Amino acid sequence: MTAPRDSWLDQAAGPVVRPYAMTKGRTAPAGGTQFSMIDLALATGQRPPDGFRLATEHRRILSLCRDPVTIVDLASDINLPVGVVRVLLGDLSAHGLLQILPSRRGATTDARLLRDVLDGLRAL
Repeated sequence: MTAPRDSWLDQAAGPVVRPYAMTKGRTAPAGGTQFSMIDLALATGQRPPDGFRLATEHRRILSLCRDPVTIVDLASDINLPVGVVRVLLGDLSAHGLLQILPSRRGATTDARLLRDVLDGLRAL
C-alpha cells in the first residue's frame, strides 16, 4: 500500500497552511481592535516580550513594516488574506511590537479632485 500524498505540501508552492491555522482559529484582532485597510502599520523596534513567540508570518510583517505600509499593501506583499493579516497585526500591536497609525477619517469626496478626474477622462 502506498502512502497517501501529503496534503500539506504542494510541489510547486511548498508547504500549504490554511489561513485559520496561522491565526489559531481567530477571526478578529486581539482586544477587538478594528483596523481599516488603509491604516498604516509601523514596527516599533521593540523586542518581543518573554512568552510571546513570533511566528514566521509575524517576522515577515515586522520586516516589511520598518517603513509605514498600509494594511492592504501588507496583505498583498505577504500574499495573505486581509482578515488574517489583521489578526496577526493585532497580536503584534498588543505586544507593543507594532504601531497602527489610523488613516485620516473625513470627507472622501473632493469637488476639485472629481472635476480634475472628469477633465482627464474627457481629454482621453
